[in-house]
Amino acid sequence: MASTFLLPHELRGDGPHKVIAVHGWLADRSAYAPIVADLDQVSFQYALVDLRGYGEAKDTPGAYTTAEGAADVLALADRLGWERFSLLGHSMGAGVAQRVVASARHRVRRIAGVSPVPASGLVLPPQQWELFSTADNEPAHRRTILDLTTGGVRPAAWLDRMTARSLACVDAKAFRAWLDSWTGDDFHRDLEGCTTPALAVTGQLDPALPAELIRTTWLHWFSRGELVDLPVCGHYAMDEAPLALIRVVEDFLRADRP
Repeated sequence: MASTFLLPHELRGDGPHKVIAVHGWLADRSAYAPIVADLDQVSFQYALVDLRGYGEAKDTPGAYTTAEGAADVLALADRLGWERFSLLGHSMGAGVAQRVVASARHRVRRIAGVSPVPASGLVLPPQQWELFSTADNEPAHRRTILDLTTGGVRPAAWLDRMTARSLACVDAKAFRAWLDSWTGDDFHRDLEGCTTPALAVTGQLDPALPAELIRTTWLHWFSRGELVDLPVCGHYAMDEAPLALIRVVEDFLRADRP
């Protein structure tokens, strides 16, 4: 179903290769702030978006699902006049990006997922589910999630700042609803045999979405899939290894020669 909602967004760069960047579960588009200054804004033009329930769309009603998010992304591409574009998605946002490929793969040049949630969803063990499913109203649980998914080695001040940002930028009800979608949605059959070039970037300190999981999911469905496992990095590569992430992602995007 087509969307009539215009995702709040900011454009960076004016290059010919268009890229839509979708944030993850714990933050709005400010998740990409650590890398914006060093992006190649001559070769690329990036549209950084806020999904429903986040940032400038914090009060926007919705179903808060990957399918709805994908429809919103396609509607934005239409509004921008981008018939063909690439996708960059972090974690949950990579689930939204994969939904875009599943529904309109002819429009997607390339897709890059940073610690990408698989298109089969992500089943959490009972103890983890309890932690994640109560993080909407328990700030300490968000902080614990951040700490666990970055190997328990990040400074306390960073964990505090990231937690505060999360609390400020996302509606609690939407936050909880998005969890049900990105853990429970399973549309991987719509991607099997997909020839869209697809890069997955994982962090070696992230136990939630390790490289091995990506090998059995992402690389299984995308016949032109690639994997880069960054050392000394967890789930938040934009913060933990920004320059390495830019180099890996933009080298991948530049490999497209229309």
